[in-house]
Amino acid sequence: MALELLPHFIRENYECHEWKHACAILNSDFPNEWSDILEVLAAFRFKKSWISVGGGRKSLVSSNIDTALYARGWIEKQFQTQIIVDDVVNESPTHKVDCFKNGVALEVEWNNKDPFYDRDLNNFRLLFDLRAVSVGVIVTRSDGLQKIFKELGRGASFGQSTTHLSKLLPRVIGGGGGGCPLLVFGITEKLYDGNN
Repeated sequence: MALELLPHFIRENYECHEWKHACAILNSDFPNEWSDILEVLAAFRFKKSWISVGGGRKSLVSSNIDTALYARGWIEKQFQTQIIVDDVVNESPTHKVDCFKNGVALEVEWNNKDPFYDRDLNNFRLLFDLRAVSVGVIVTRSDGLQKIFKELGRGASFGQSTTHLSKLLPRVIGGGGGGCPLLVFGITEKLYDGNN
Protein backbone atom coordinates (compact mmCIF):
# COMPACT_ATOMS: atom_id res chain seq x y z
CA MET A 1 0.00 0.00 0.00
CA ALA A 2 1.36 3.43 -0.96
CA LEU A 3 0.70 4.97 2.47
CA GLU A 4 3.57 2.81 3.68
CA LEU A 5 5.83 5.30 1.89
CA LEU A 6 4.97 7.71 4.70
CA PRO A 7 7.36 7.67 7.67
CA HIS A 8 6.11 5.83 10.76
CA PHE A 9 5.80 9.06 12.77
CA ILE A 10 3.48 10.59 10.18
CA ARG A 11 1.28 7.48 9.99
CA GLU A 12 1.08 7.34 13.79
CA ASN A 13 0.29 11.01 14.41
CA TYR A 14 -1.84 11.95 11.40
CA GLU A 15 -4.87 10.29 9.90
CA CYS A 16 -3.67 9.71 6.34
CA HIS A 17 -5.64 9.05 3.16
CA GLU A 18 -4.59 9.03 -0.49
CA TRP A 19 -6.19 8.69 -3.91
CA LYS A 20 -4.77 7.98 -7.35
CA HIS A 21 -1.26 7.06 -6.14
CA ALA A 22 -0.44 10.48 -4.66
CA CYS A 23 2.25 9.10 -2.32
CA ALA A 24 4.03 7.21 -5.08
CA ILE A 25 3.93 10.24 -7.38
CA LEU A 26 5.27 12.58 -4.70
CA ASN A 27 7.95 10.12 -3.59
CA SER A 28 9.17 9.37 -7.13
CA ASP A 29 8.56 12.54 -9.13
CA PHE A 30 8.69 15.29 -6.49
CA PRO A 31 11.21 14.11 -3.88
CA ASN A 32 12.10 17.62 -2.70
CA GLU A 33 8.49 18.68 -2.20
CA TRP A 34 7.71 15.30 -0.59
CA SER A 35 10.59 15.84 1.84
CA ASP A 36 9.42 19.39 2.60
CA ILE A 37 5.90 18.24 3.43
CA LEU A 38 7.02 15.30 5.58
CA GLU A 39 9.60 17.34 7.52
CA VAL A 40 7.17 20.21 8.19
CA LEU A 41 4.45 17.82 9.36
CA ALA A 42 6.91 15.88 11.53
CA ALA A 43 7.96 19.08 13.30
CA PHE A 44 4.42 20.41 13.72
CA ARG A 45 2.65 20.55 17.11
CA PHE A 46 -0.43 22.59 17.88
CA LYS A 47 -0.51 24.47 21.14
CA LYS A 48 -3.28 24.93 23.64
CA SER A 49 -2.79 28.70 23.44
CA TRP A 50 -3.54 28.59 19.70
CA ILE A 51 -7.05 27.24 20.21
CA SER A 52 -8.07 28.45 23.67
CA VAL A 53 -8.85 31.90 22.28
CA GLY A 54 -10.66 32.92 19.09
CA GLY A 55 -8.66 33.47 15.96
CA GLY A 56 -8.75 36.02 13.19
CA ARG A 57 -8.68 35.59 9.44
CA LYS A 58 -6.04 32.86 9.53
CA SER A 59 -5.53 30.47 12.42
CA LEU A 60 -2.17 30.07 14.12
CA VAL A 61 -2.26 26.40 13.08
CA SER A 62 -2.53 27.32 9.39
CA SER A 63 0.04 30.12 9.71
CA ASN A 64 2.53 27.78 11.37
CA ILE A 65 2.37 25.21 8.56
CA ASP A 66 2.30 27.81 5.78
CA THR A 67 5.25 29.73 7.22
CA ALA A 68 7.35 26.57 7.54
CA LEU A 69 6.69 25.73 3.89
CA TYR A 70 7.30 29.31 2.70
CA ALA A 71 10.72 29.12 4.38
CA ARG A 72 11.43 26.15 2.09
CA GLY A 73 10.54 28.04 -1.10
CA TRP A 74 6.82 27.34 -1.33
CA ILE A 75 4.57 30.27 -2.26
CA GLU A 76 0.94 31.28 -2.11
CA LYS A 77 -0.16 31.06 -5.74
CA GLN A 78 -3.07 32.23 -7.86
CA PHE A 79 -3.08 30.96 -11.42
CA GLN A 80 -4.13 33.35 -14.18
CA THR A 81 -6.24 31.32 -16.58
CA GLN A 82 -8.39 32.33 -19.56
CA ILE A 83 -11.18 30.89 -21.63
CA ILE A 84 -11.04 31.89 -25.29
CA VAL A 85 -14.03 31.36 -27.57
CA ASP A 86 -13.94 32.80 -31.11
CA ASP A 87 -11.19 35.26 -30.14
CA VAL A 88 -13.22 36.47 -27.15
CA VAL A 89 -11.03 36.25 -24.04
CA ASN A 90 -12.63 35.74 -20.64
CA GLU A 91 -10.32 35.94 -17.66
CA SER A 92 -10.88 33.05 -15.28
CA PRO A 93 -8.37 33.26 -12.41
CA THR A 94 -8.29 30.40 -9.94
CA HIS A 95 -8.62 30.63 -6.19
CA LYS A 96 -5.30 31.09 -4.44
CA VAL A 97 -3.53 27.92 -3.34
CA ASP A 98 -2.11 28.27 0.20
CA CYS A 99 1.22 26.66 -0.67
CA PHE A 100 2.58 25.76 -4.11
CA LYS A 101 5.91 24.48 -5.33
CA ASN A 102 6.88 22.74 -8.57
CA GLY A 103 3.46 21.33 -9.43
CA VAL A 104 2.46 20.36 -5.89
CA ALA A 105 -0.42 22.29 -4.31
CA LEU A 106 -1.14 22.19 -0.58
CA GLU A 107 -4.10 23.64 1.31
CA VAL A 108 -4.45 23.94 5.09
CA GLU A 109 -8.06 23.84 6.29
CA TRP A 110 -8.11 24.06 10.08
CA ASN A 111 -11.40 25.74 10.97
CA ASN A 112 -13.18 27.15 7.93
CA LYS A 113 -16.73 26.47 6.85
CA ASP A 114 -16.83 23.06 5.20
CA PRO A 115 -17.72 24.37 1.67
CA PHE A 116 -14.08 25.49 1.51
CA TYR A 117 -13.32 21.83 0.78
CA ASP A 118 -15.45 22.06 -2.38
CA ARG A 119 -13.48 25.12 -3.46
CA ASP A 120 -10.12 23.40 -2.81
CA LEU A 121 -11.06 20.17 -4.57
CA ASN A 122 -12.51 21.98 -7.57
CA ASN A 123 -9.36 24.09 -7.77
CA PHE A 124 -7.17 20.97 -7.68
CA ARG A 125 -9.34 19.32 -10.36
CA LEU A 126 -9.15 22.34 -12.66
CA LEU A 127 -5.42 22.91 -12.20
CA PHE A 128 -4.70 19.21 -12.71
CA ASP A 129 -6.71 19.22 -15.94
CA LEU A 130 -4.73 22.29 -17.06
CA ARG A 131 -1.46 20.49 -16.21
CA ALA A 132 -0.49 23.15 -13.68
CA VAL A 133 -0.77 20.86 -10.63
CA SER A 134 0.31 17.21 -10.43
CA VAL A 135 -0.73 16.43 -6.85
CA GLY A 136 -3.04 18.12 -4.35
CA VAL A 137 -2.49 17.89 -0.60
CA ILE A 138 -4.91 18.93 2.14
CA VAL A 139 -3.94 19.24 5.80
CA THR A 140 -6.97 19.43 8.08
CA ARG A 141 -8.07 18.22 11.49
CA SER A 142 -9.28 14.80 12.54
CA ASP A 143 -12.69 14.43 14.14
CA GLY A 144 -11.07 13.18 17.35
CA LEU A 145 -9.89 16.70 18.23
CA GLN A 146 -13.45 17.73 19.11
CA LYS A 147 -12.96 16.34 22.64
CA ILE A 148 -10.05 18.74 23.22
CA PHE A 149 -12.03 21.70 21.89
CA LYS A 150 -14.94 20.88 24.21
CA GLU A 151 -12.62 20.59 27.22
CA LEU A 152 -11.27 24.07 26.43
CA GLY A 153 -14.78 25.49 26.10
CA ARG A 154 -14.26 26.01 22.35
CA GLY A 155 -16.44 23.19 21.03
CA ALA A 156 -18.99 25.52 19.45
CA SER A 157 -16.26 27.32 17.49
CA PHE A 158 -15.14 24.02 15.96
CA GLY A 159 -18.59 22.68 15.13
CA GLN A 160 -20.02 20.19 12.67
CA SER A 161 -20.23 22.70 9.81
CA THR A 162 -16.51 23.46 9.93
CA THR A 163 -13.58 21.75 8.20
CA HIS A 164 -12.73 18.31 9.59
CA LEU A 165 -12.11 14.91 8.03
CA SER A 166 -15.66 13.55 8.13
CA LYS A 167 -16.71 16.54 6.00
CA LEU A 168 -13.82 16.12 3.54
CA LEU A 169 -13.63 12.38 2.91
CA PRO A 170 -17.13 11.96 1.36
CA ARG A 171 -16.35 14.80 -1.04
CA VAL A 172 -13.09 13.17 -2.12
CA ILE A 173 -14.61 9.68 -2.39
CA GLY A 174 -17.43 11.21 -4.45
CA GLY A 175 -14.94 12.48 -7.01
CA GLY A 176 -14.65 16.13 -5.93
CA GLY A 177 -11.01 16.29 -6.98
CA GLY A 178 -11.63 14.79 -10.43
CA GLY A 179 -8.50 13.09 -11.75
CA CYS A 180 -6.08 14.93 -9.46
CA PRO A 181 -4.07 12.61 -7.19
CA LEU A 182 -4.79 13.64 -3.59
CA LEU A 183 -3.11 13.17 -0.24
CA VAL A 184 -4.95 14.12 2.95
CA PHE A 185 -3.49 14.51 6.44
CA GLY A 186 -5.77 14.80 9.47
CA ILE A 187 -4.06 16.36 12.50
CA THR A 188 -4.76 14.15 15.54
CA GLU A 189 -4.71 14.67 19.29
CA LYS A 190 -1.24 13.08 19.41
CA LEU A 191 0.17 16.37 18.09
CA TYR A 192 -1.48 18.48 20.80
CA ASP A 193 0.77 20.39 23.19
CA GLY A 194 -1.47 21.12 26.17
CA ASN A 195 1.32 22.85 28.15
CA ASN A 196 1.81 25.84 25.86
